[in-house]
Amino acid sequence: MSDFNMSDLKRRMDGALENLQKEFAGLRTGRASASLLDPVMVDAYGSKMPLNQVASISVPETRMLSVQVWDAGMTKAVEKAIMDAGLGLNPQTEGTMIRLPIPDLNEERRTELTRVAGKYAESARISVRNVRRDGMDALKKQEKDKEITEDDLKRLSDDVQKATDDVIQKIDTMLADKEKDIMKV
Repeated sequence: MSDFNMSDLKRRMDGALENLQKEFAGLRTGRASASLLDPVMVDAYGSKMPLNQVASISVPETRMLSVQVWDAGMTKAVEKAIMDAGLGLNPQTEGTMIRLPIPDLNEERRTELTRVAGKYAESARISVRNVRRDGMDALKKQEKDKEITEDDLKRLSDDVQKATDDVIQKIDTMLADKEKDIMKV
């Protein structure tokens, strides 16, 4: 039998799903989520650092984020980083505590977010198709090199296609759920 690794292909396809989940988590839906601040990088101690390395982030209520800055001297830098991140958030600072009210999304912004979600989903689909292509190429090479029979090629190709279809279906479901979440008022 061949050394074809179906579980490796599935692992790579699942990686595309996990990446999509992370990207979707960063899309703002009008509810507060600590992951909303993941892209924020703070100029701290001579280098750029993720916000969560200079402060703790919490969600005290559904439409509010709080950022507790650990070093009082970093408060201004954190505030500036949040404003510069283009997230549409207005920091309200009290000492080392920064409150971030989550504004309502207008219709135009919701539509834009669904378009962005669609782009994320399409890149995940492309990643999955690339993994499928790699798998099919490997199978064809093994058949050409007489490592597997034509019947094995057919059966394994069907397995790869089924795995691809399953993951694409999950991506489509995730996108539909995210779009519903974004458009919810």
